[in-house]
Amino acid sequence: MKLVCSKTDLLNGVQIVSKAVPNKTTMSILECILIDASKGVITLTANDMELGIETTIQGNIVQGGIIALDAKIFLEIVRKLPDSDITIETDPSFKTTITCEKAKFNIIGKSGEDFSYLPVIEREDSILMSQFTLKEVVRQTIFSISDNDNNKLMTGELFDINGDILKVASLDGHRISIRRIQLKNSYEPKKVVVPGKTLNEVSKILPGDADSDVTISFTSKHIVFEFGETTVVSRLIEGEYFKIDQMLSSDYETKVKINKKELLNCIDRATLLVKEGDKKPIIINITDDRMELKINSILGSMNEDIDIEKSGKDLMIGFNPKFLIDALRVIDDEDVDLYMVNPKAPCFIKNPEESYIYLILPVNFTTVS
Repeated sequence: MKLVCSKTDLLNGVQIVSKAVPNKTTMSILECILIDASKGVITLTANDMELGIETTIQGNIVQGGIIALDAKIFLEIVRKLPDSDITIETDPSFKTTITCEKAKFNIIGKSGEDFSYLPVIEREDSILMSQFTLKEVVRQTIFSISDNDNNKLMTGELFDINGDILKVASLDGHRISIRRIQLKNSYEPKKVVVPGKTLNEVSKILPGDADSDVTISFTSKHIVFEFGETTVVSRLIEGEYFKIDQMLSSDYETKVKINKKELLNCIDRATLLVKEGDKKPIIINITDDRMELKINSILGSMNEDIDIEKSGKDLMIGFNPKFLIDALRVIDDEDVDLYMVNPKAPCFIKNPEESYIYLILPVNFTTVS
């Protein structure tokens, strides 16, 4: 095999597919990126058996062929070569020569025949949405998936399609994040649970262009994302997702309208007094036209007042400050509405259209005068 391509194109392609190279594996072939120039195009592929990414790049194929190269070494070589054309040449013993200007690397590759290609997926059901929208929806929900494998369903996100509405939801046992968006077309109802790792990687490599679409296809076991020259195939998480709608309530005793930036900055300041791993709650005391935020820790104490619009009862309630910060950071509205019932019931942050809903469980606290 011999091919020539620009450093920019090659580096971009290698960076995209390397997201699917596993950190640890007992199968050394999975630590490789496959370069396939046997079919008239240059295709790069990586696959960890749960997530696979394939992308095609521009270049000149002097002689067709196929080779698997160690992903980490290959990425570092390409990254550090001069900004010029790169030539990749292999011989029958898989010895690979990578040349760029005066730099020349010799590395040993592996037979491409042993590589696990992406599974062939019959595109049974597909939906279309803008790259920007998908990237935003993931950003606004991904922080509340669980990183604990004890409950696999909590490590993924629910994609619930009904007509022209897509609902994306995540939860970790302490909070729930929900985004509802309107799709360009109407589709048959479908529910799947997509691994959080897949969505994280897809959102990193998605250009996020508002004028470009991503096609998302589903089968009973896989989800496929296609955009530009790139295809991402992932296994779905099997099992029935939690009945989130039963956890949502429209009842409230206290409603607060508050400037989002002011609230976020105040909580952010309060966390200066919380050491990492310390579970000190922020205590919120709501009275007629103001909200007092207090925090006490071994480093000191802080309290601050914010003007609010309130309807309903006065209330004192405590939260993990991180959970409030995570939700407020991804809301784009200038003002936010908080709905609460009592100090032991969840707080809801949502807009009137309910295009976003964030449910946060309160924490117990002891009042310190």
